[in-house]
Amino acid sequence: MERSGMYNIAIEETYNDGQTIFKEGSAGDWVYIIISGSVEISKTVGKEKYIIEILKEDEVFGELGFIGGIKRTAAARAVGVTTLGIIDREFLDKEFNKLSAQFRTILVSITYRFKKMLDRACEYTGRTDARTPKALSMTFKDRETFIRAYTGNISTGGLFIKTENPLGPGHHFALNLQLPGLSKNMQIKCEVVWSRKRETSTPEKPPGMGVKFAEIAEKDYKLIKQYLER
Repeated sequence: MERSGMYNIAIEETYNDGQTIFKEGSAGDWVYIIISGSVEISKTVGKEKYIIEILKEDEVFGELGFIGGIKRTAAARAVGVTTLGIIDREFLDKEFNKLSAQFRTILVSITYRFKKMLDRACEYTGRTDARTPKALSMTFKDRETFIRAYTGNISTGGLFIKTENPLGPGHHFALNLQLPGLSKNMQIKCEVVWSRKRETSTPEKPPGMGVKFAEIAEKDYKLIKQYLER
């Protein structure tokens, strides 16, 4: 059975490609399930839009507003023609109230903790260290394949990698970075903070991923700093 058949759907709504389902920071506690199409979940930090995830058929979203009674932590828009089912509120309330008071409290606490973690991640993404436009050669491992790529910009805390196949946020990987004038590559452990796929890219904002340096040797950090200062 499809996951949508597990829920009591009150009504169905159809959205055209690019149409907004709800905005970040808006009020609302409807819970949606995707019947067909896809939904882009995104968050704006400063003036930049960051794609958190592209949800597919039978996936549920909007649950944080229902469980925690909080405003929308991200924006949702349709990717292609998308049909959504709004899960019946009375059904959800009955199921939620079947849980013990202690377990309901735990779920609400998890919701608020997740929101706090998301806000902190966005604070990091809105970094203050300046990034310098540079085209540097590098390689990284995409699942089973080593990919050669180039930077779009770089700072002492991270960089943007131009790639048609960006890894998902939270993904950890090893990066081999080549600085001009150095014979030996730097090996840096990185974490993906955000990613932008081709379908959401523009000429000014190409596909790729923003990464932070999770583990970097002190000597490599100094070399990058010296390079940027030059």
